[in-house]
Order: sequence, then structure tokens, then C-alpha cells
Amino acid sequence: MSKKFTAYNLIIKTKLMKTKSLVTIAAILLTGIVYAQNKTTFGVRAGVNFQNLTGKDAEDNDLDNKLKTGFNAGVNAEIPVGIDFYLQPGVLFSTKGAKYENSDDKINLSYIEVPVNFIYKPELGTGRLILGFGPYAAFAVNGKYKPENGNDIDIKFENEISAQQLLTGLYLKRFDAGANILFGYEWANRFSAQLNAGLGLVNIVPKVEGTNTDATTKNTGFGVSLGYRFQ
Repeated sequence: MSKKFTAYNLIIKTKLMKTKSLVTIAAILLTGIVYAQNKTTFGVRAGVNFQNLTGKDAEDNDLDNKLKTGFNAGVNAEIPVGIDFYLQPGVLFSTKGAKYENSDDKINLSYIEVPVNFIYKPELGTGRLILGFGPYAAFAVNGKYKPENGNDIDIKFENEISAQQLLTGLYLKRFDAGANILFGYEWANRFSAQLNAGLGLVNIVPKVEGTNTDATTKNTGFGVSLGYRFQ
């Protein structure tokens, strides 16, 4: 047998091995995708928020606000990524804001929020424990300042404003983002209860042209919600 023929056979065998390896990898990936699609579940959730606006004013004094009650409601999916581990993206409508410390004045903010949580759900009793954390992004769709006495004032959303705008209106940034942590329990009948907390990481005070103000305001709070997961 010639060396040329032997080398040719070796090349063919190598190509066949690579092809088999690629087919095997593709089959494993396809199986994983099909498994995830078959096991992905969808759920609904709604509950109450206890929100605040924290930070510092332009004179570097801590904001002195109180918790404001709101609500949240939305849907989510649970995509299995391992034994008892899931990726849980969702979409929520959530109301946030704060009350002023020495009056009944309050700020009401409404957001469309998109959390993406990493969930661990080990079996516990007849149901499952729920532990999770992850980031969220949110977009303000409405905002009002509600004074104790007087008419409501609409909050406008801009990333940067002029000094004149600062004197004639109320402005906040539309975009917010932060981190979630959650803890709960899912019963065998697929109903669940959950305690969650959110920490805003974005300063929602717009930049004022021509100034170097260090004012900061961030959304913070916690909530309790009930959910149901469809099979």
C-alpha cells in the first residue's frame, strides 16, 4: 500500500471523525433546546409594592422620604438551565415613587419593568422553595407629583434639561435599572407566594445643563406577590 493511499485514508478518517463529532454536538444542543422548549413554563404574578426614592439633594443632604404603597402585575417564563435551576425573564407593570416625610405630598411613578432572574427551586415538602436574583431594566410610562393641597403636576421625562426647565417643571429620567432578590414558595398546586426586593442602581435625576449638581435619586423598595404557573 502506497504512502499516498495511506495518507488519503487517514484524511478521510479524520474528516469522518470530525463530522461525527459535529453531528454529536449538534444533536446534544438540539436535544437541549427541545428539552428546554418542552419544559419551559409560563406564569402570572401580582402583588403590592412598598417603594421609596432614596439619595441626596443638591446640598448633599439625604432625601427624607417615606414608603409609598403601590402594586405590580405581570407575566414571566421559566426556562430550565440545570437541575432545579431556571432562567426567569418577565414583563411587569409596576408603580413606584415615595411620600414626603412631613406631608401627604407624594410622587407616583409607573414603569414597564423587565426582570431577568436566575432561579433556584429545590423540592421542599410537597412543593418547591424559590430563591432568585438578577438584574432588571425599567421604562417610565407615567409620573405625577400629587401635593397634599392643590392640583396634580405631571412629571416629564428627559435625560438632560436646561436651568429654565428646572424652574418651570418636574423632570426625571425615563430609564431605570437595578437588581432584584427574591424568596418564596411554590405549592404542588402551582400557586406561589413571594417576597422580593429591588435596588435601583441608576440615578433618575436628569443632568442640568451648565451645572455640576450632585443630586441623586434612586428607586428602592420591596414587595409581596402571589403567582400561578401554567404547565
